[in-house]
Amino acid sequence: MTTTGPEAETAGAAEALDFTACNCLAVRQAARQITQLYERHMAAAGLTASQYSILAKLSRLGPLSINALAAQMVMDRTTTGRAIRPLERDKLVAIDAGSDARTRLVRLTAAGAKRFKAAAAHWQDAQREFERAYGAEEAAALRRVLARVSAIG
Repeated sequence: MTTTGPEAETAGAAEALDFTACNCLAVRQAARQITQLYERHMAAAGLTASQYSILAKLSRLGPLSINALAAQMVMDRTTTGRAIRPLERDKLVAIDAGSDARTRLVRLTAAGAKRFKAAAAHWQDAQREFERAYGAEEAAALRRVLARVSAIG
């Protein structure tokens, strides 16, 4: 029995889609692969790749509200809050009162700055490994393209 009407159109459209061309899946798979590479290197410094990135933002930009840090990391506030808890527990960041009762500022501590500096060599090793495998020029081009993608939201 053949189906006609809206059900047939929906079934035909689903069959016509090429799920191997899914942009979201491709980016997520690549991100997982790259994250695993960086995680291998950052483990020697006792940090995850995300934790290193947070320390790097705070080192470069200074104290930030959790909302501003989340925006800089292109993360939602709740995820950012969960990500900084272990850093606070390990005294790598401190959370201070902000300009009003609702705002909290995250800042790098002296221990955090020291860990960040020590971890930088491991991050550089990860960068070199990725660029050897992918190509330095291609990696630079990839970063430019991904910056454009990040700006879409």
